Amino acid sequence: MKPPGFGLIIPALGIGQIFAWGSSYYLLAVLAGPITRSTGWPLTWVVGGVSLGLLAAGVVSPRVGRMIGRIGGRPVLAMSAVVLAAGLGLLALAQSIPVYLAAWVVIGMGMGGGLYDPAFATLGRIYGEAARPAITTLTLFGGFASTVCWPLSAFLVTHLGWRGACLAYAGLHLLVVLPIYLWALPSEAERAVNVVAPKATAAPVVRRSRTLFVLLATTITLSAMISTLLAVHLLTILQSRGVPLAVAVALGALVGPSQVGARTIELFIARHHHPIWTKIVSTMLVLAGVTVLWASPLFLAAPLVLYGAGIGLESIARGTLPLALFGGADYAVMMGRLAMPSLIVQAAAPSIGAVLLSIYGSNGTLITLMLVAATNFALAVTMFRVFSRAPGHLATQKS
Repeated sequence: MKPPGFGLIIPALGIGQIFAWGSSYYLLAVLAGPITRSTGWPLTWVVGGVSLGLLAAGVVSPRVGRMIGRIGGRPVLAMSAVVLAAGLGLLALAQSIPVYLAAWVVIGMGMGGGLYDPAFATLGRIYGEAARPAITTLTLFGGFASTVCWPLSAFLVTHLGWRGACLAYAGLHLLVVLPIYLWALPSEAERAVNVVAPKATAAPVVRRSRTLFVLLATTITLSAMISTLLAVHLLTILQSRGVPLAVAVALGALVGPSQVGARTIELFIARHHHPIWTKIVSTMLVLAGVTVLWASPLFLAAPLVLYGAGIGLESIARGTLPLALFGGADYAVMMGRLAMPSLIVQAAAPSIGAVLLSIYGSNGTLITLMLVAATNFALAVTMFRVFSRAPGHLATQKS
């Protein structure tokens, strides 16, 4: 049976991404304050829920990838909506910190089955090596998650309280996201899943494949660490450099549109270049943004636009580069394996940032991030050099 077309699958996944991100990763941006005031729980424990959720997501990601590779994305994404609803329901009922944190473990399992990596893996399962335009388009939807859900969360908290907001999001997953997944995504035949490993060909090709996988996993993980750390601590860094809170918020708001703008440009020019160039440009823009942010405290808009464009392209490279480097046969399994270290590092990044800020201040923290970004750029260039030596490299990998 021919699967539903691009015009149905991408909006369905896009709606799911908006609510999956908005009710998990972005949830506490609005709810942390009301939860703390209502319960009296320490803010550090409250916001630590997201870190625990990301850790749980990282743990389940390899298994999620194998499941998508075997049975397709439809049942996995549908189950993620149910699990997210269950976690949000438990969160709404939590009367103690242990129950609250247990709810975040459940939400994290839903995140592991419902955020970008499972959605990319689903597109790879449906479209194979032709999935690049679909992945790029999907990231445009994901870029609006905070834009849609922060005002929605504020509205729900105002009228229903934080517990009512969690229950409302649980209802959205069950009544909107779950039916959309079941209706719009195609059923796929079960198939065998191979262990992600280089094929038994010539030794130099095997070594290159292993080297490419390690480089790719490392650069994705470093990118995740930088973006998560700055997502949590950017306003603190700006304020420590003498920027008033209102101005810092306005400057921080430039990051989101810059992400979407870069992704839109990439959508129109992607067919003219290999995804490895998207990765290289992404790491270069992040490095430039962090460097200018550190070096020029008087001109802050430009570095934040550069940084936002870089992390916007990183989301695309994260989905399209593994497909271009290794093909579509084991793409879902590979996405699950690649997601694990990056999600675990994302869980640790807020704490790492807090330690850096307390010891080195904003300047030292930015210098550290600049060194990490420079290392990441060097890894991307190294990956290009390794790949360019492979038989039939760039010339045959455009899509």
